[in-house]
Amino acid sequence: MAHIIVVGNEKGGAGKSTVSMHVATTLARMGYKVAGLDLDLRQRSLGRYLENRLGFIAASNLDLPMVSLHELPEIDADTLQPGENIYDLRLSAAISELEPEYDFILIDCPGSHTRLSQVAHSLADTLITPLNDSFVDFDLLAHTDEKGEKIKGPSVYSEMVWNARQLRAQAGLPPIDWIVIRNRVGTQRMVNKEKMERAVTMLAKRIGFLRETNFGITFEVKSKPNPNNLAYTPIALPLHTDLTNQELPPGFQFLHCLANEAKGGGSLFSDGFAVAEDLREADPEAFELLSTVTVPFRFHDDDYDIRSRKQVITLDEDGALKEICFNAHIAGILDIAPDLMPRYYTAYRTFMQMSRDPAYLVTFKLQAGEMVVFDNRRVLHGREAFDPNTGRRHPRGCYVDRGEFESRLRVLSRN
Repeated sequence: MAHIIVVGNEKGGAGKSTVSMHVATTLARMGYKVAGLDLDLRQRSLGRYLENRLGFIAASNLDLPMVSLHELPEIDADTLQPGENIYDLRLSAAISELEPEYDFILIDCPGSHTRLSQVAHSLADTLITPLNDSFVDFDLLAHTDEKGEKIKGPSVYSEMVWNARQLRAQAGLPPIDWIVIRNRVGTQRMVNKEKMERAVTMLAKRIGFLRETNFGITFEVKSKPNPNNLAYTPIALPLHTDLTNQELPPGFQFLHCLANEAKGGGSLFSDGFAVAEDLREADPEAFELLSTVTVPFRFHDDDYDIRSRKQVITLDEDGALKEICFNAHIAGILDIAPDLMPRYYTAYRTFMQMSRDPAYLVTFKLQAGEMVVFDNRRVLHGREAFDPNTGRRHPRGCYVDRGEFESRLRVLSRN
């Protein structure tokens, strides 16, 4: 069955059709079969783009990946039963026809509240909502005070997404994966841009309390003189989990890319749980060593000296994976029993090599305005080297602990 991506909000000019074009054509270039539906029946921005692209391909005699544009089928109004809506039936008929034939169905919604848009949101597996660096746009997500510094409550659009989520839950479907992206961001210093950056942090706080560490409540990942962390240099950052030296490492990490114009600097992510499970099967002795023997981790600078001992692989009482703690650049000197040392080093190296295998690795370059969120106690992350002389690279990060995140999910599930 096709994965349904809906690009929507209730405001024109936020860049929905542009995002739709990029997402659809990127998926097509990756080899997926993609169907496109434009629900703005009057303006048809996505539809006209795809028609023009098809014309350009024909005129240029090029073989380019293409998205298949489809129209909503017509429904005879005389066949409607009492209470049925013709737009519901037209969209449902289109989805039913396309789902078996395509990998993805991308739906571009109009910039206003319509019946078609409302139904499309309830069908979304993934919802993408673009907004500009403007509190006129941010008001689409949440109402703020007059200074734009405090969130007073959700907007009508957020309430509509919540209602769509409830409809999916009632139908036994998984919740909508909602992605909000800042669109048309620049690198210049602007008042609204800085306020929007703070607003994104406030929005993260609605999930749970931000975790403060010795690096602050938020932290700026950029090259700087006299760094106290490898992340604050331009050299390659090997795959790791953050703050393994802490008594309790942070749960979910938010990384919001403010600028990434430098040459290099791609992001790396590896599924530590998948690596550990495969290691358990392929090399039980190595798995046992990494899940039973504790090793030291230490961070120290002029102001802090924070230490902890942990297993690389932590299991729960049933033997299931609970967390991964792997960070070579703040690992302390191994002080384990001499007879274990050669076997432990071999197990440690095996885990490290497996984590770098393409079978477990995802690589991409974050663009300005994009945010990535991942489980720091499962997913290893890293960075390719970059040249600071070729442009800025500046992600901003913060942490929300697992308990806060899971609490928010339980509270939301009450309704």
